[in-house]
Amino acid sequence: MKKKDTPDEDITKRGLTRRQFLTTMGVGTAAVAVSGSRPGHAAEEEAVIKAGEMTRITLNINGRRHRLMVEPRWSLLFLLRERLGLTGTKVGCERGECGACTVLINDVPRYACLTLAVEAEGARITTVEGLMKGEELGPVQQAFLEEDAFQCGYCTPGQIMTIEGLLRTKPDPAVDEIRTAMGGNLCRCGTYTHILNAAKRAAALKRKAGGA
Repeated sequence: MKKKDTPDEDITKRGLTRRQFLTTMGVGTAAVAVSGSRPGHAAEEEAVIKAGEMTRITLNINGRRHRLMVEPRWSLLFLLRERLGLTGTKVGCERGECGACTVLINDVPRYACLTLAVEAEGARITTVEGLMKGEELGPVQQAFLEEDAFQCGYCTPGQIMTIEGLLRTKPDPAVDEIRTAMGGNLCRCGTYTHILNAAKRAAALKRKAGGA
């Protein structure tokens, strides 16, 4: 039976030492990395939207219409904070893990960091500022205050918006439903028991207000 050449033997037969082969491969890889050349690369470049290219959109935020010029790559989080000054929506992980940037889009909790501003056109957007009536706190905000449901407070706006979204679909949720709904919001301070109590208190305040 013919003996199969090992990789080292095959390289040697072609007139290259192992060191020369590795050096050649390294130079070739570096050349590709520097040039950026690869099949289809030119076509990909043509499809990329240039930074700074603007498009006009209209957003409904907290009951007000905003006509804006935006870059298609802007997140809703960036637009709310940096262009409209609605800083109640917090910047956390910016990759959809912590929930600090949660807002309501058509009454459904969504991560603003993972939502493009252009995606939200035509929808109803509600931020934590939109829950207030003048200087009066909304029921969920009031419940957080009464139940001492925060410490540092950084995650609080996102927690409030998630509970608000839950209560808009389930006015009297069970404890397990609250826990499930809050699964996408992290609290580094660990005030989960107080947050759960605040959710139940908020449900009671909303029912009372609705029956008044």
